[in-house]
Amino acid sequence: MQTLALVVLAVLTAGYLVLAGADIGMGMLLPVLGRDGRERRLVIAAFAPFFLANEVWLVAVAGVVAGAFPGLEHALLSGLFPVFVALVAGWVVRDAGLWLRGRVDAAAWRAVCDGAIVAGSWALALSWGAVLGTVLVGGSRVEDGVNAGTVLGLPLALVFAAHGAGFARWRLASGLAERARRVPGRYWVSGAALAALPVAAGARLPWSQVVSSPEALAVTAVMCVLMVPLLAAAQALVWWTFRGRAESPGYL
Repeated sequence: MQTLALVVLAVLTAGYLVLAGADIGMGMLLPVLGRDGRERRLVIAAFAPFFLANEVWLVAVAGVVAGAFPGLEHALLSGLFPVFVALVAGWVVRDAGLWLRGRVDAAAWRAVCDGAIVAGSWALALSWGAVLGTVLVGGSRVEDGVNAGTVLGLPLALVFAAHGAGFARWRLASGLAERARRVPGRYWVSGAALAALPVAAGARLPWSQVVSSPEALAVTAVMCVLMVPLLAAAQALVWWTFRGRAESPGYL
């Protein structure tokens, strides 16, 4: 059961980083891809339909950690509490900017919301980069990798930006897509990197020391087997529904 839970956790974590990494990366590049209010609205319309569905994968990750590996939460939070505070703050600021942008018809308001989207996206990318880098460097002793791992946050954040640019080439109309092509990187390369990073970091963690009781582990594993196919099907439906390019502004 522990092996099954680990496999499910790896799939969910990699799925979140690959899927959400695309909308995070586009948020980071919003000023580059959109040079005025109309263009920025088109950029947001290109990734807005996906960001909530992508975040469900992170909720599922939290559920597996809480049910199967409760000791991991304490180990990470005790060593990386400031980083997780920045991560949650960036998440809230980015999503608030997305939700509130279209609520007031004023250029100044939209500019503030655009700034929130960009700042929140960078905070998310840097925070996730710092978390993954710290675990890669410090392994089971997270506190030993804080300094060196945090430094890795910037280069790993650039992987998010490259991933967002690749997603933008697919979702944006030809004129805006040309700007995305100026950002180096390929979508499948950045996606493979974002999928491999949590697996490599996970190999450094002492899972036997943070695993839950056999009963809780069994319940979590069974629930995951039932829920993961539904999550994947819902995600596929979202991608199929919004498979075309964003040709016009959305409600945001």
